Amino acid sequence: MNKKEENYKKETEEEIDNDEIVDTNQDNLEENNSKKVDEEQSEVNNIGEEALLTQEELQEEIRSLKEDKIRVLAEMENLRKRFDREKIDSIKYGSVNFARDILSPGDNLDRALSAINQEEDHPQSIKNLIEGLKMVQKELSTVLEKNGISKINATNKKFDPNLHQAMMEIERDDIDEGIVVQEIQTGYMMHDRLLRPAMVGVSKKSKQNSTADSKKEKETKNKD
Repeated sequence: MNKKEENYKKETEEEIDNDEIVDTNQDNLEENNSKKVDEEQSEVNNIGEEALLTQEELQEEIRSLKEDKIRVLAEMENLRKRFDREKIDSIKYGSVNFARDILSPGDNLDRALSAINQEEDHPQSIKNLIEGLKMVQKELSTVLEKNGISKINATNKKFDPNLHQAMMEIERDDIDEGIVVQEIQTGYMMHDRLLRPAMVGVSKKSKQNSTADSKKEKETKNKD
């Protein structure tokens, strides 16, 4: 083989080697690209999962904030209602102590008028005094009514421990037991609250009639 042929053979071998190198490099490049694509796809999936998880967390946080807002609004509404009630009560019952104090002079005025014999012929000066006391009594009654203070009508009513204070028992066979037959001191209400209970005397049966009534009840039960 001459030199020319050797050079040609050598060049041919080099071209083959270069082609193999190119093919190898191309295979490596494709493999690297495939790995890169897989890595990028994995990263995308991870990002998607993180985004989905973050979205669920955000929705849960929004629900929690809505519940907190509703709870706070409900508490504020309850506070407002309670404040309104306390405001109304302070207006209606703020003068309760003063009202109790002013009842005592009214009681004394009533006693003074009841102690005067209306049938007796009094001098004109006494008559004028009586008329003046009655005018004061009427004016006091009007002032009390304007402030929501009213008398408790106790006489001939069934005894009520929420309104009456029993001071004595009075034997009465002509009416049922537990009826108010005497009013010792007038009671008063302030709007819908008890300002002062009425001091009263309550009816009860005499011992003789009580025994007879007990016998009647026993006989009735035996018949039944």
